[in-house]
Amino acid sequence: MALPINIDELLHGRVVETERLEFKEGWNPQAVLHTMCAFANDINNWGGGYIVIGVEENKTGPAFSPKGLAPSEIKKIQKKLLSLSHRIKPEYFPIVDVTNYKGKNIVIIWVPGGTNRPYKAAETLGKGAPYAYYIRRNDTTKRATASDERSLMKLANDIPFDDRVNYKATLKDLDIRRIEQYLSDVKSDLVREMSKMPLKDLYRRMNIVEGQDELLRPKNIGLMLFCIDPQKYFPRTTIDVVKYKDDVGDDFDEKIFAGPIHEQLRAALQYIKNLMIIEYVHKVEGRAEAERFFNYPYAAIEESLVNAVYHRSYEEREPIEVRIYPDKIYIISYPGPLPPLGKDNINEPIVTPRRYRNSRLGDSLKELELAEGRCTGFPKIRRALKNNGSPPPNFETDDDRTYFMVTLKINPRAKKMAAKITPEMAEKNEGINEGLNEGLKSLLKVIKENPGIKAKDVSLRLDGRPIKTIERQITTLIDSKLIERRGSRKTGGYFIK
Repeated sequence: MALPINIDELLHGRVVETERLEFKEGWNPQAVLHTMCAFANDINNWGGGYIVIGVEENKTGPAFSPKGLAPSEIKKIQKKLLSLSHRIKPEYFPIVDVTNYKGKNIVIIWVPGGTNRPYKAAETLGKGAPYAYYIRRNDTTKRATASDERSLMKLANDIPFDDRVNYKATLKDLDIRRIEQYLSDVKSDLVREMSKMPLKDLYRRMNIVEGQDELLRPKNIGLMLFCIDPQKYFPRTTIDVVKYKDDVGDDFDEKIFAGPIHEQLRAALQYIKNLMIIEYVHKVEGRAEAERFFNYPYAAIEESLVNAVYHRSYEEREPIEVRIYPDKIYIISYPGPLPPLGKDNINEPIVTPRRYRNSRLGDSLKELELAEGRCTGFPKIRRALKNNGSPPPNFETDDDRTYFMVTLKINPRAKKMAAKITPEMAEKNEGINEGLNEGLKSLLKVIKENPGIKAKDVSLRLDGRPIKTIERQITTLIDSKLIERRGSRKTGGYFIK
C-alpha cells in the first residue's frame, strides 16, 4: 500500500533531509529496531524519518539502481516488523510500504515522531535483553547519553502541535477532494489506490488521524491542510496583506487570506507578485544586453513568507502580517524563533537551529514544492537580494522571542525609477510592459493580443481574475497612457495606445 509522498523525490532526498533517511542494502533487524526507536523519539522534532530496505548507501548517498528484495525476503521482513514493534516500549507501529522502484522491490518503513515519547528499544534481539533509548545524531542512530535522556524526558507528553489529535473535530471536517488534490500534486501513488480504500484506512495511511475506530479523530495537520475552514479550529491563522500608500499609514488597502494553509500561502504569494513585483530595464551605452532588476526579488518575498507560515505558532491567535510600504516590506509572525536563534545572533551569517515547530506542516510544504530543506531559508533570502542588487535583509526578534520580523528594502535603483509610468519607459521593440508589476503585465499582454477586448472577456483569459481588479488595473494603464478605450460604452473595447 502506497505512502502519501512521491517515492522518487523521497529516495533522492529532495523532500526529506538525508538525516531522516536510513538506507539498508539488506535486512538487519536489530539495526532497524534501533533506528525505528530513534525516529520515533524524534528528539529534534524533525518529524521522524524513513528506513529504506533494498537500497545500498555509499559515501555520496543511495546507490541507484537499487539491489531490491526477493518476495520471500519481503514476507520475512513484514512478519518480523510486527514482532519488532513489540520490542519498543511503549509499543510503536510504523507505516510500511512495499513498492517497485526501477524494476526492483524495496520496503519503505515510515516512522513518524511518536505520540508517547520517550521510547526504549531492546539492545539486542536476545531473550531478556535490557532496553535503552536511541536517538538520531545527524544521519546516524546513536544510543542516548545521560544528557540526551534528560532531553527526551522533557518531550514526554510534548507532542508538536501539528501532530496532536484535535478532539473538537470529526472525520467529517476532512475534505476528501482536497486530500485527492494534495496526493495528486505531490505525485503519490496513493492517489490511484484511495478510491478502493475505506476512508479511515486512507486517513491512517496518511497519518492525519489517531484513535480506535469508534474514537477516531483528525490530527491538527489534517485540519490545517484538508479542512474547508481550518480557522474554525485555529482562529486568526490567516495571512493579512496590507499595502500602505504612504509612510504615515492612514491610507491603505488590505486583503486577508484564509482557508487551508497551503492554499492561503499560494494565494497570498500570487497576490503579492501581481501587486508588487516590478521589473526594470536599464539600457547601458555600448552594451547589447540591458540590465534587468526588480524592485523586490520574488524569491526573497516567497522564502520569507513560507518561513513565516512554516515556523509560526498555530496555537497563538495572531495572523501573519505582510506590511507593504512604498520603500520596504515587513513580514511579521508570532511568536519568535526557537533557541538557539535569538535577538543577538539572528542576523549572523550561519546559525543552525536544533528544533522546529510544525515539522509535519513543513514536510507537506516541501512535498508541494513550497518550501525547501532545513536551514536554507535565510541564505536563500540573502542570496536573492544580493543577486538583485538590493540591500540585505534584516531579521528581528525581541528578548522574549514574542515575534519574528523580516524587513526587505526596495532596490535603490528601482526606487529612483519608480516615478509615474510613461510610454517612454517602455522599450518599443522589446515589449511595452517594462516597469509594470506582474498583474499589469499579464493584462497588457491580453489587450495587445486581443485589440478591442472588453473587461469581462479579459477576466476569462486571466483565469477568472475579478472584474473589479481588472477595472482598477485598466484605470492604471489608461492613466499611464499605455492603453486607451475606443468606441461606445456598449460596443467599444481596449487597445494598446
